[in-house]
Amino acid sequence: MAVGSMTCVQIGLALSVPLFAEIGPLGTVWLRLTWAAVILLVAVRPRPWRFRRPILLATVALGVVTAGVTMLFMAAIARMPLGVASALEFLGPLGVAVARGHGRRRLLWPGLAAAGVLVLTHPWQGGGDLLGIVFALGAAACWAGYILLTQAVGDEVAGLGGLAVSIPVAALVTTPFAGSDIAGALTPHLLLTGFGLALLLPVVPFGLEMYALRRLTTAAFGTLMCLEPALALLAGLALLGQVPSPWALAGVALVVAAGLGAERTGARQDDAPAPVESERVGVPAPVTRAAAAGDPRDDAGAVVRSARAGPG
Repeated sequence: MAVGSMTCVQIGLALSVPLFAEIGPLGTVWLRLTWAAVILLVAVRPRPWRFRRPILLATVALGVVTAGVTMLFMAAIARMPLGVASALEFLGPLGVAVARGHGRRRLLWPGLAAAGVLVLTHPWQGGGDLLGIVFALGAAACWAGYILLTQAVGDEVAGLGGLAVSIPVAALVTTPFAGSDIAGALTPHLLLTGFGLALLLPVVPFGLEMYALRRLTTAAFGTLMCLEPALALLAGLALLGQVPSPWALAGVALVVAAGLGAERTGARQDDAPAPVESERVGVPAPVTRAAAAGDPRDDAGAVVRSARAGPG
């Protein structure tokens, strides 16, 4: 599920880039999120008024950070290669892993990641778009919040009920920012394209991540997420013709290595409650991790990203 999510994210991001010339990065974000909101509202028909108040607030906050990570990352890849932006965005999950880790060794990983960022942006040569770097780092911060909130919502709300509330919130948040880009620019062709992109990102990958975070510890999930910058390089090369430089390859390798090290010390310590149906009210009884995983055939035992992160 995690690998499938990352693959969909990177393909969706790469295929979104050509739309920038027509409706801009923020217009592209709005189009994808709006279609995703429509799809999820029709397919899932959530009942947010039956959520417990803390979970409802967490779901709304998840929608806000989802809008943030999506808008900031799209603005970043409009100014820098996809692989570089993805590696910078990956600092968000890395930060979560370091904060949740234990022992002195975890302090090594931020230094290694910082070295990777320096190699990626090579400021001593005037490389990197400064505004693009700021956007990518902002996406990283939002991705960190996205991971924590996705886990909290996914642990308690069964199925895609939480996602069906957070994505419409995200679409509403992006509307004021994208208004100038989409006004008068939408055509039937663009609407159809947006529908397809919404399935690639965010409907399918965000749903896969929510299910994956119910079955995996944060360490296992985060270790898999370390593949994302590498997948971004491949997507940029295959779909956008962005040939990575030796500096980019070295920088991504350092960031991925830091993520692997940090995530192995950032395992989830507390057992998660079993997810309950979105219609139910009340606190679910705690269960063991093994029981929460459940039989693979049981959907009740069945959200990263990240970014970026990592949006991307």
